Amino acid sequence: MTRAWAALAAAAMLAAAPAGAQADRMTPIATPASPGAIALGTGALPGATVPESWFRQYGSIFTRNVTEATLTPFLPDPARASGAAVIVAPGGGFRTLSMENEGYDVARALAARGVAAFVLKYRLNQTPREMPAFAEAMRAMFSGTAARPPRPDPATMATQLAPQLADAEAAFALVRRRAAEWRVDPQRIGMIGFSAGAMLTLATTLTSAEAKPAFIADIYGPLAAVEVPAAAPPLFVALAADDPFFANGGFGLIERWRAAQRPVEFHLYEKGGHGFGMYPKTTTSTGWFDAFARWLTMHGMMKAAG
Repeated sequence: MTRAWAALAAAAMLAAAPAGAQADRMTPIATPASPGAIALGTGALPGATVPESWFRQYGSIFTRNVTEATLTPFLPDPARASGAAVIVAPGGGFRTLSMENEGYDVARALAARGVAAFVLKYRLNQTPREMPAFAEAMRAMFSGTAARPPRPDPATMATQLAPQLADAEAAFALVRRRAAEWRVDPQRIGMIGFSAGAMLTLATTLTSAEAKPAFIADIYGPLAAVEVPAAAPPLFVALAADDPFFANGGFGLIERWRAAQRPVEFHLYEKGGHGFGMYPKTTTSTGWFDAFARWLTMHGMMKAAG
């Protein structure tokens, strides 16, 4: 990973943390059972030597050193199923994944509203095996997070995020392959990402010829300007104005989507910090999910296709 991408990934690590809880200790836990997880078949991460492990922090569950990607379905009651589906990409700086706050909790909330959701556990950059060394590596990485995030150039994305892009493409292919079984409309599969997961969502949209998400959501991800494809999908964005990494670099992504005359909705919350996800907070940023659900309704994703 280039220095610029490393700086952006470091910033994205805070997707794990609710404001005011950055000092919480990382506590190793046993790998939780995940009977519904489906291997995506994209292979082992090249050169990986440290196995996957899990830990608890900020009252939530995380994983790191993911070497083989999986997809976990959260399906709605068939009586409520709208036919729409969402690939959910948690954040964590491509070093960890916030599996609960930005994965399972999001997927459960979507399924409760009739939308099939699929949590993507994508492959990650390797981190030290032992927790103290991992914690120190994260501390060192955070020391450089003041750098302004670079423009997410599609060519760089394709190179630097190759394993993660392959995992995302495989996730879309799996959902389409089993669409009838899961009561999903193959033409109404979108993607939502948080911080690093938002980077992956944007990269998937801009570089993949196969995934073709029907809609995308960027939740406290980078907002640098990009070249917007003529057929770019509807975009939903949520960000807090006090986000220390992505609130002060301009809103080029929004401006470019508008200039291309593609649908975009942008929620800039006064407070919320970085990484609010599904954490219950007193800030208005907690309302992002309801706003997203209303946006999906507006785009016809909350009712069965007639």
